[in-house]
Amino acid sequence: MHAITGAYAKPIFVDQLGANSDSISNGIPLEDFGNGHPDPNLTYAKELVTIMYSVDAPDFGAASDGDGDRNMILGKSFFVTPSDSVAMIAANAQETIPYFKNGPKGLARSMPTSGALDLVAKKLNLPFFEVPTGWKFFGNLMDAGKLSICGEESFGTGSDHIREKDGIWAVLAWISIIAYKNKDKKVGEKLASVADIAKEHWATYGRNFFSRYDYEECELEGANKMVEHLRGLISNIKTGEKYGNYTIQFADDFAYTDSVDGSVALKQGIRFVFTDGSRIIFRLSGTGSAGATIRLYVEQYEPDVSKHDMDAQTALKPLIDVALSISKLKEYTGREKPTVIT
Repeated sequence: MHAITGAYAKPIFVDQLGANSDSISNGIPLEDFGNGHPDPNLTYAKELVTIMYSVDAPDFGAASDGDGDRNMILGKSFFVTPSDSVAMIAANAQETIPYFKNGPKGLARSMPTSGALDLVAKKLNLPFFEVPTGWKFFGNLMDAGKLSICGEESFGTGSDHIREKDGIWAVLAWISIIAYKNKDKKVGEKLASVADIAKEHWATYGRNFFSRYDYEECELEGANKMVEHLRGLISNIKTGEKYGNYTIQFADDFAYTDSVDGSVALKQGIRFVFTDGSRIIFRLSGTGSAGATIRLYVEQYEPDVSKHDMDAQTALKPLIDVALSISKLKEYTGREKPTVIT
């Protein structure tokens, strides 16, 4: 995306790994990112998405953002959500990435990120941490030797090789997994694709359908009123209450006590957690002159393999409808649809 990682792309992927030079697109860093938006998601990396969903798409595609810390992973006509990506890297790390030959020390995700990583930690019997959004919380755990692999739904993935998220590292991790899955294939045999690797993972762990709706540049007054409404709602909510077909397990405003330095972070996101593991989360960010951004996260766990190929928006529609209803988002903001869906 004409970002800083362009300077590393050719030396690593072409010179060291032998890829063709034409496999790199927008690889020259530019101050204005070529008049584009430097975030690697389905909306702002549309050029790559179009290529990867074309008839003659390559087997693997990836993008990194302006300062190189985020990443997006795509297979042929297949998008790997950031929540799934970190879970799949963690599940395959010890077997496929030499750095983790002795196994990861622990796993962690930000609170809004789907629970896919939780399931990997449980199966592998690894320490697991759920932290607020913000890389400093992962950093503390790394400094204390408690964490090896972590990620955020906002396209950030990293490990303890560096105290930061690392877009190039995530791409290399995926290449390592793909290479390992195909190491015994003979010439002419069908190769294991990104989609195959993802579906194999879902068959083992179940699929966490996940989506994030960003409503950018909302009027601050309306956004704040919506949050006040939601806080009033969770203060009176009771276990067992029904919202559509979903039954409340609990609702809260996420708070976190750091196990390393004892610091406390309050009001980190309003959560509605249901008995089937589904979640609805609201976070408000940005209070500048351009207005606020409301982020809505929806997640639904599906263990049934026969349903794993459903489109995420189709699978999540009943839950999204519940989220829009309980938040009264349209009423408070006047917004008919989100700016970005991931």
